[in-house]
Amino acid sequence: MNARVDASPLLGRRGLKSMAGPVLIIMILAMMVLPLPPFLLDMLFTFNIALSMMVMLVALNTQKPLEFSVFPTVLLVTTLLRLSLNVASTRVVLLEGHTGPDAAGKVIEAFGHFLVGGNYTVGIVVFIILVVINFVVITKGAGRIAEVSARFTLDAMPGKQMAIDADLNAGLIGEEEARTRRAVISQEADFFGSMDGASKFVRGDAVAGILILFINVIGGLLIGVFQHDMSVAAAANNYTLLAIGDGLVAQIPALIISTAAGMVVSRVATDEDVGQQFASQLFSRPSVLYTTGAILGVMGLIPNMPHVAFLALGGILAGVAYYLEQQAKAPALPEVPPEAIQAPEMQEVGWNDVMPVDALGLEVGYRLIPLVDRTQDGELLRRIRGIRKKFAQDMGFLVPPVHIRDNLELRPNGYRITLKGVEIGQGEAYSGMYLAINPGRVLGPLPGTATTDPAFGLPAVWIDANLRDQAQTFGYTVVDSSTVVATHLSNIIQGHAAELLGREEAQQLLDHLAKESPKLVEDLVPKLLPLGVVQKVLQNLLDEGVHIRDMRTIIDTLADHASRSQDAMALTAAVRIALGRAIMQQIYPGAAELQVMTLEPDLEQIMMHAAQGMGEGLGLEPGLAENLMQQTTRAVQQQEQMGLPAVLLVPAILRPMLSRFLRRVAPQLKVISHTEIPDSRNIRVTAVLGARA
Repeated sequence: MNARVDASPLLGRRGLKSMAGPVLIIMILAMMVLPLPPFLLDMLFTFNIALSMMVMLVALNTQKPLEFSVFPTVLLVTTLLRLSLNVASTRVVLLEGHTGPDAAGKVIEAFGHFLVGGNYTVGIVVFIILVVINFVVITKGAGRIAEVSARFTLDAMPGKQMAIDADLNAGLIGEEEARTRRAVISQEADFFGSMDGASKFVRGDAVAGILILFINVIGGLLIGVFQHDMSVAAAANNYTLLAIGDGLVAQIPALIISTAAGMVVSRVATDEDVGQQFASQLFSRPSVLYTTGAILGVMGLIPNMPHVAFLALGGILAGVAYYLEQQAKAPALPEVPPEAIQAPEMQEVGWNDVMPVDALGLEVGYRLIPLVDRTQDGELLRRIRGIRKKFAQDMGFLVPPVHIRDNLELRPNGYRITLKGVEIGQGEAYSGMYLAINPGRVLGPLPGTATTDPAFGLPAVWIDANLRDQAQTFGYTVVDSSTVVATHLSNIIQGHAAELLGREEAQQLLDHLAKESPKLVEDLVPKLLPLGVVQKVLQNLLDEGVHIRDMRTIIDTLADHASRSQDAMALTAAVRIALGRAIMQQIYPGAAELQVMTLEPDLEQIMMHAAQGMGEGLGLEPGLAENLMQQTTRAVQQQEQMGLPAVLLVPAILRPMLSRFLRRVAPQLKVISHTEIPDSRNIRVTAVLGARA
């Protein structure tokens, strides 16, 4: 209840702000249709002048054009406001102009009498001069500057984008700052392009002002003479002064806003506003002021020249130059600041300039940025967090965070997965589409872009969202684009788990175990085994897909065998025996009988003799080795077709060597030894490898 009460004022204020724009436009359009009394016209003309002054002051105090990015829209709204006021005042002038010069309100009367002295000839001249200044000089120049700025901004966009990418790749900026800079570049191009078009509004407004003036004069003469029986002189005096006052009331705010537009597009973006730039760049050099003051003083001494004006202004400029000269000398007394200024220039290259390589990285093309953008609630970010959590629960250690960044060198829909800075996987994903994967038995083809599932290499096709139900009906496995990337990343993490367990991660794992069993860890590392050997044993287990969740058993086994051997391979074999039940449970979940493949007895004997003589190598002749690999490939495929795990049972002495040797042709093959199988499990042989063809 409290949250609802606290949020309602915010929602109310946001609602009022969102309604202000439509209400203002509707009111402006209504002024063209509804008759307005003179008093309301006075208020609206005054508001128009005040609005133009506000726009001018905002333009003067902006440091960068994008700080006033709504300016093109302001130009359109203020132009529409002036034209609506012209229409409303024209209606009043033509209907009530015969009653006197105040028929259209006090503001128009004041501009018609006070500014031009009640002389409509002078008024017409002044009005035309203002229109020419606005139309020919200010608006045309501002429009040209905006056009050239838009063109150069667009031409410079690729170079600026490359510079941003270079800074990002060098680590000088982060991803958020890179996105912000790219958005600023795009907004600058949009702003100057909009200003180029918006200047046409003001130019059209100037032309409309001239036409409205002459229409009011001619229409007023006709109405005054033929409808109200006024003399030509009286009608000309009344209606012309009213028309001129109406035109001046509209053109002076237009001139102010046009000047503001010129200031916004013509200034160079710095950390100073226009007033500070004038003061710091135009009146900051004493030598220039001295020279100008001397020239004015010499001109003031020439006969028949206005001596007072020239000599007074020359003296003022000389005084300002002297004051600036004294101010410049005052801070020059201390000698310490120059050393402080030079200090950054003397800095040498340090270790902070060496950027570490990310353990895991994901680079995406620009069309996939929404999938990893926190501001857009990227689905892939949540999936990656879920992958790391699931991996930690399944395998027993926490993988390093995945560093995500965009890369313009990739295809728009492409992505790349890196391990320690080296690409180990790449693919394409289409945001908003689905990947229909063919598991092997489907009812028919689907329209779309044919491809291959990047995680498992199965044939697939990218389809539109409206074909999702049809694809599932046909028997396809349908996943969205974020799932495609997440599954590929998960598969790579699983396959490279051993490489992700560095010494830092191994130490963190031991530290975590030490919180519950401090004595167990303390007795092993570093008293019995160095950290590097423990890390190597854990990597050997992960390399063959064995989880390391049961760290207590692993540490106990290493502590028992450390006194006999420091060899990582021998220690790994001992640990695998201790983890036998867990390994069988991982391969055969819930099965009482173990379906395995074995070696032909003669081949097994040959390999055991070779292993004893060759150390870690198998020492098979090439033909026999080739035959073994071919038979293994066929047997693994048969096991998978029957829905059985691909497991090869061999003597303990052959297990490490055969595991490494056969992993090249059958990565999914698990090689286990007789000593790793618990006594309570039954074994059934499904295939024999090594029979001669």
